[in-house]
Amino acid sequence: MTIKGKVWKFGDDVNTDEIIPARYLNITDPSRLAEHVMEDADPQFPSKVAPGDIIVAGKNFGCGSSREHAPVAIKSARISCVIAASFARIFFRNAFNMGLLIFESPEASINIKEGDTIEIDPVKGLISNLKSGEEFKVAPIPQFMQQLVEDGGLVAHIKICQMHS
Repeated sequence: MTIKGKVWKFGDDVNTDEIIPARYLNITDPSRLAEHVMEDADPQFPSKVAPGDIIVAGKNFGCGSSREHAPVAIKSARISCVIAASFARIFFRNAFNMGLLIFESPEASINIKEGDTIEIDPVKGLISNLKSGEEFKVAPIPQFMQQLVEDGGLVAHIKICQMHS
């Protein structure tokens, strides 16, 4: 399974308030959260992003409060994945628990530009910039974590496992 999409670029220390502002935390419908994704970082982002697009950011993406709404909003906006130089620890865990695929790559974060089209092979751990021809190695996603994402997150994964036992 490869992932291919257009890049939207953000800087360092994008916090969970920028990903989904606190004023929307009373919303429980994921599709409504998607309507406000990244709105405090870029007010036009929700209207510009298209299904399959990819966020590329700097270091410490997802810092701030530990709200699960942040990866839910990104995933519900049908963003394929997030690539960052690094992730805040709790966001990293929440992303996989909610079924959002993420990759850490400082090199990709620096060299990929907004508007580039990239392709990611999560099994091989390879990010290819189709515009520049550059390739970046990234740690392959462990099989268990790939399965979490494929199943739609931890809760869905547990339900599937229970059905098969």
